[in-house]
Amino acid sequence: MRQTFFAKAGEVDKNWHLIDADGKRLGRMATEIATVLMGKHRPEYTPHIDTGDFVIVTNADKVVLTGKKAEQKIRTRFSGYPGGVKVETYKDMLASKPEFVVQEAVRRMLPKGILGRQMIKKLKVYTGTEHPHTSQRPVPLEI
Repeated sequence: MRQTFFAKAGEVDKNWHLIDADGKRLGRMATEIATVLMGKHRPEYTPHIDTGDFVIVTNADKVVLTGKKAEQKIRTRFSGYPGGVKVETYKDMLASKPEFVVQEAVRRMLPKGILGRQMIKKLKVYTGTEHPHTSQRPVPLEI
C-alpha cells in the first residue's frame, strides 16, 4: 500500500508569477491569486505547509469593480474611540491606495492565522507596470 505524500517545508521550490491587472475584475483575479499563493495549483499541495508561489501584480490602479460596487461597497474602520468610525468607499480607495484594495481582497481569501500571514507576504502589488523583481524572471500568469 502506498503512503500519502506530504510536502516538507524546505522541499518546495517557489516560482514567481506576474499578473497584469489592467481591466481585470477584482474578485475573479483575487481568487486566482489566492489559489497560487496557497499552492493549490501544484500536485504536491499540502494544506498545513506553505507550498505556494510568489505573485507580482502590476497596474493595480486599473483593476475593475463591476456594477455599482465602486460607489456602494464600503470599508469601515473603528479607532476604538467614541465617534471613531471611518467609512470609505472603494472608489475613493482605488483612487488613493489601489495596492491596498487588491491586497485586502486576496488576504481575505487566504487561511486565517499564521499560515495565511506567511502566504500574504509572497504577494507584491504595484500601481504601474514597473516592479523591482525582474531578476526573479517571473512567468506571466493568464487569468
